[in-house]
Amino acid sequence: MVKFQICSFIVEYKESWRDEYLKWVCGFANAQGGCIYIGLDDNGKIVGVASYKKLLEDIPNKIKDTMGIIADVNCFDENGKKYIQIIVNPSSYPVSYRGEYHYRSGSTKQQLRGSALTEFLVRKTGYRWDAVPIDHISASDLDMESFEIFRREAIRTERMTRKDLECTNEELLRKLGLFADGKLKRAAVLLFYRNPQRYFTGCYVKIGKFGIGSDLQYQDVVEGSLILIADRVVELIYLKYLKASISYDREIRVEKYPYAREAVREAVYNALIHCKWEDGIPVQIRIEDEAMYISNACVFPSDWTTENLMKTHNSRPYNPDLANTFFRAGYIESWGRGIQKICEACSLIGAKAPEYNILGDDITVKFIVVSTKTLNRTNNVRKENAMIMKVLELITAQTDISLSEIADRLGVSYKTVQRAVADLKKIGLIERIGGRKKGYWQINENEKI
Repeated sequence: MVKFQICSFIVEYKESWRDEYLKWVCGFANAQGGCIYIGLDDNGKIVGVASYKKLLEDIPNKIKDTMGIIADVNCFDENGKKYIQIIVNPSSYPVSYRGEYHYRSGSTKQQLRGSALTEFLVRKTGYRWDAVPIDHISASDLDMESFEIFRREAIRTERMTRKDLECTNEELLRKLGLFADGKLKRAAVLLFYRNPQRYFTGCYVKIGKFGIGSDLQYQDVVEGSLILIADRVVELIYLKYLKASISYDREIRVEKYPYAREAVREAVYNALIHCKWEDGIPVQIRIEDEAMYISNACVFPSDWTTENLMKTHNSRPYNPDLANTFFRAGYIESWGRGIQKICEACSLIGAKAPEYNILGDDITVKFIVVSTKTLNRTNNVRKENAMIMKVLELITAQTDISLSEIADRLGVSYKTVQRAVADLKKIGLIERIGGRKKGYWQINENEKI
């Protein structure tokens, strides 16, 4: 009786070993288990394997190192021909091979992606990907600076009170919902561990300045916890990668950048919290003379389109625990308003709305550079509007005030006040009753600017 027939799992026959069969091991572990025989042809006939001693050592180690599971690897002899049996038991938690999730379905193996992966993770564990517990790491292993940054931002944005934050780091993690079954979640490690790449390959941000085509002029890699990255990456972009046009408002130096800072900030934070980190692909920021591209791996909801993104929509984060912590730090909103805020910030400096593009499992947002001429024109309009409001405030407070008095109080020229008053009259917000000396201003409160 041939010994390999005792295996009751789904069986695969392979004449020789190749490392790509580790994906089959992953697929069996994520399904109902299975058995792989090395040294048998497709019909189950024993052909033998010469390097069985080396394989008996290599295969178990490769399975453990790439997937963190233990497989039963045995060697049998049939008429002098050696063959190897690999028994893979079904895993109670999702197993990934180098960031990929494989699943044995029927007679085929498939790599799970997109919504299929999300459904698998939830079905397998009851957890989203970022909520899966991690062994062998505790709150004391996490980064103190990351906690200090979080506390500082949460207080500054008033998302949490000082009293809420007067607790140990472990208590704070529990308040943020970053424990599961007494263990830290993946999200806690991503957010607060100094070197999350130890557990998640590719957990960093890559920035590059490009000329024409593939001409990479210089680059940076921003590493650390996601809290550290969030605190540093936008500042680095604006200090090192972008040139500001310089002007002066009286004696005050004014710097105007070609991209709306709040828009870029929101897009970077969105990339960090929605990134499909298990793919092992970093967030990538490509900066050219005429455009900036921010890209990340993603699982895009099946019922969403790039057109829907630009409309009002609900918040549906791929990594809810990451999103909640970023919200508590004041980095993001929780109502699905991120893209709306990005568009509004671009509009304020006269820039076009960003463009979104989805290709496979990647999403990219493209910002179009705004010219110095447009920046100056937009800035002048904003200055004029600010002056109009200041003039209106003085007139409302003192309806018999003269234009000369307004000019003196605001420290501007008489002509500047004249222009502001003309604009207020034009939109019907004020009108002059009586003459210059004995008249007064009437405020039409039902009108709007």
